Amino acid sequence: MMKKTIIHVNQHKIKHNNKTGDREPVITCKTYNTNEYAHEAIIYGQDGKEAAKIIYSPDKPLGCGAKVWIETRNEVKVIVNE
Repeated sequence: MMKKTIIHVNQHKIKHNNKTGDREPVITCKTYNTNEYAHEAIIYGQDGKEAAKIIYSPDKPLGCGAKVWIETRNEVKVIVNE
């Protein structure tokens, strides 16, 4: 069985990088015993193929201004809580 991983985007690091011009990683991948920091994280499906990618790109943001986003070519189910 695979261990659970929590992927966290650190908004404080994004603000710090914006203010100072630093390019510190803003994505944290946490398991029960590790914290790994990254500019990009790839999520793989059970078939071993890339399912999604989380990207931090402060120098080339999306047209809307987003500097962190998730990309996938897989179907996405959108759930709205009321």
